[in-house]
Amino acid sequence: MSTHVPATATAAAPEPQRLMSLDALRGFDMFWILGADSFVYALHETSQTAPTKFLATQLDHAEWQGFHFYDLIFPLFVFMMGVSTVLSLTKILAHEGRAAAVKRVLKRGILLFIVALIYSGGFTNPWPDMRLMGVLNRIAICYTCGGLLFIFFRTRVLVAAAAALLLGYWALLACVPFPDVRPVPGGDAVITKEAGFKNVSQLNMASTNYIHGSYVQGVTLPNYLDQKYLPGRKYDGTYDPEGFLSTLPAIVTGLLGIFAGLLIKNKRVSDEKKVLWLLGSGAAGVALGFLWGLEFPVIKKIWTSSYVLVAGGYSALLLGAFYWIVDIKQWRTWCQPFVWIGMNPLTIYLTSNFLGGLGFEKLARRLAGGPVKNFLDTHVAGGSGDLVIAATGVALFIGFARFLYQRKIFLRL
Repeated sequence: MSTHVPATATAAAPEPQRLMSLDALRGFDMFWILGADSFVYALHETSQTAPTKFLATQLDHAEWQGFHFYDLIFPLFVFMMGVSTVLSLTKILAHEGRAAAVKRVLKRGILLFIVALIYSGGFTNPWPDMRLMGVLNRIAICYTCGGLLFIFFRTRVLVAAAAALLLGYWALLACVPFPDVRPVPGGDAVITKEAGFKNVSQLNMASTNYIHGSYVQGVTLPNYLDQKYLPGRKYDGTYDPEGFLSTLPAIVTGLLGIFAGLLIKNKRVSDEKKVLWLLGSGAAGVALGFLWGLEFPVIKKIWTSSYVLVAGGYSALLLGAFYWIVDIKQWRTWCQPFVWIGMNPLTIYLTSNFLGGLGFEKLARRLAGGPVKNFLDTHVAGGSGDLVIAATGVALFIGFARFLYQRKIFLRL
């Protein structure tokens, strides 16, 4: 049973104000996806210093095991989606009832999944050269599952579900045997113990050698299930980082956001204590995740349970910091561009894709590439042309976000 109060009991309650810190954090997250990372890469090519090298490394995914800042971008968005789920569905449950909330979740989830298929190319290529799972697809699934769980179950049940998914996923990967699928002899892949294999055209699917507890890249239970049962094109050749089995722990990332949303919505807890809870639980999640990672490695591409805790911990730390700065201290001028982006993330994300290639950076090259880039590289400094192109791309998507915000154009599924 749900603990949400019936609509008749809360019809006269005032509408809560929009959480600006959440919009700003969402915009901060999207800021790096849309092309700000290219600015850092270009800056590193220009200066080649230890700080720029560190930043450039952090703005690239860990190849397999490990955790970089860029490995936080995706789960942070899923975490914030969980926070938004609480804020939006609570109002619908109070004013329209459970059936309306279920309809809202299913409608948005299905529409987002369809948009995800179009984003991944749709019917551009003939079957089977079509990708069925991807970033937006996983977000759609996590939103749908998390939203339905929030509608129907108490918080304690959600906590139990999150723990069961994390522990169950670990048990599956550690204990369930699967065929030791490797590239066929003479194939086009080079396999190592550390790197595993990827982009392989043929696999020895008839292997009779069974293994378990393997965390070599491409040789894990989730990878095998993708190779065997996921139809269509896989992002990494023979497996997909947003495959079937690894979506289960990703749902927990959304549930962690729901827990944070419930905390923020709780009027019995002071704002200062909310910040302390977010920061404390975030630090604990990071520490516990890396500790668990000693046995169950932190791997984004199969969304290991340890990775869920690390990413969820960092997400809570960022939310706590933004909540304190933006909503409690009311220091907001600095984050206004992030708010513009965070109020319209899907519109800007899709626009960037439909522009083709690198999105806004591709458009920036039309403005500052060619002779402009050559002049800067020759007369200013080597690499300064790419730096100006990247900065132009950032200015373009921020300007586009501001244009949409000022005209109150918001895409809502």
